[in-house]
Amino acid sequence: MPQRSLLRDIPAEDILAQASADGHVIVVTNDALTVASHDRLRLDVPIEEVRRIQFDIERERPATLVIVPDAPSSEPQVIMVQPDEYERVGHALAVLGMKMATMAD
Repeated sequence: MPQRSLLRDIPAEDILAQASADGHVIVVTNDALTVASHDRLRLDVPIEEVRRIQFDIERERPATLVIVPDAPSSEPQVIMVQPDEYERVGHALAVLGMKMATMAD
């Protein structure tokens, strides 16, 4: 689990969705997406700077979650997701997707 300081000390009331997978924590707030591992902040971008999300589920292996930011300087995140993590990750992605869709209008 990431240290609290790695998650920007995000107040609990600002978190719309949070999920854990593959040693990462994914946090969605009203205006940002943060991905942290136990030792470092891996991605911290405004939602409008998220270019693409891909959640690929296969029958006999863990799912793959890919988060691609707009800026080439921000490294895409590839996270393995186990079946018991699908529901929370799926919820976080649905919240993120709705935020992305409303920003596109």
